[in-house]
Amino acid sequence: MDVKSAFLNGQIQEEVYVQQPPGFENSKYPNHVYFLDKALYGLKQAPRAWYDRLSNFLLANGFERGTTDTTLFYKKRKGEILLVQIYVDDIIFGSRNDLYCKKFESLMKSEFEMSMMGELTFFLGLQVKQTIEGIFINQSKYFSDILEKYKLSDSSSMKTPMVTGSKLYADPEGKYVECKLYRGMIGSLLYLTASKLDIMLATYLCARFQANPKESHLNAVKRIFRYLKWTKNLGLWYPENSGFDLMAYIDSDYGGYKLDRKSTSGSCQFLGGKLVSWTSKKQNCVSTSTAEAEYVVAASCCSQVLWMRTQLRDYGFDIEKIPILCDSKSAIAISVNPVQHSKTKHIDTRYHFLKHHVEHGTIEMYFVPTDYQLADLFTKALDEKRFTFLVGKIGMLNMS
Repeated sequence: MDVKSAFLNGQIQEEVYVQQPPGFENSKYPNHVYFLDKALYGLKQAPRAWYDRLSNFLLANGFERGTTDTTLFYKKRKGEILLVQIYVDDIIFGSRNDLYCKKFESLMKSEFEMSMMGELTFFLGLQVKQTIEGIFINQSKYFSDILEKYKLSDSSSMKTPMVTGSKLYADPEGKYVECKLYRGMIGSLLYLTASKLDIMLATYLCARFQANPKESHLNAVKRIFRYLKWTKNLGLWYPENSGFDLMAYIDSDYGGYKLDRKSTSGSCQFLGGKLVSWTSKKQNCVSTSTAEAEYVVAASCCSQVLWMRTQLRDYGFDIEKIPILCDSKSAIAISVNPVQHSKTKHIDTRYHFLKHHVEHGTIEMYFVPTDYQLADLFTKALDEKRFTFLVGKIGMLNMS
């Protein structure tokens, strides 16, 4: 559903005056200005004014606003739920009851000038294919466009996005490359990570050198493009009726970044066995041990799953005892030990809130062998066999 001229529906609260547009000046009052009654495109207030108008309308018609996501609105009645997700002037809505969808469509058309786009197939660069068995999401069209843009269509393909065990560094003696080109390629890849989580680590490592890129960095970026050419149709598969159990995997690459020896955190969250959230990020602090690096990423993952737990309550699911799977027994021991002994005094207190949630049973830490640690995909460069195994386990599928 798309709202036509959405910002023109917003009512502004401040006094705003604008000059007469060129070519439409009033000959009698050439020096007069217009006093705005409604928002215009280009005003800083316009997005907020439109959101206020739309949200007030939905709330007045029995909808509730999401607790954590204020762009989510829902209505529950007789065991059924209607979900409405807003992104500026684009609205996604759905329900298992078709009658609810038709009523919502009529409600919106009674207040705003709307156009129905039909079943969701394309949204913000994401291609969505819905079938009876499930939903498939990928960005093959967007990738084809950027491959043509950067003239890499004829390049050979690669089976992994990074050389096994590779570590990028500043390369002070390397040859300089054009910053605009490098940053443009990085920006395109960052947008692809919305569905191509298999390139997240490689892209983020290359993104750290945008201020002063060298030829070695550009070659690493081109390798990611060559890998994407091999996996153009690879995307996320969400099968039907697979449950709503929330769980997470965590891992870290201890001291993996050569410049400052900070570790890389990797985590992924599954809902009923379906991957719904993932991250690969350099840690803010320098860890002094593998256990500390794992403990830091566990605390970060704890924050994420608690946010997801709150979000799921709006959908009607109340989840307790969320398992986090870690391949470090030392980090698990720290999380369940109620005594602050000398070996953990150096760890920042902000990370110890994980221990609080473990003690209260909200989070449960479990050990998983390294061979089955799915978060490995977000922390280190892997060989082809291991990389392909994890990509398949994590829920990515080729639907070509």
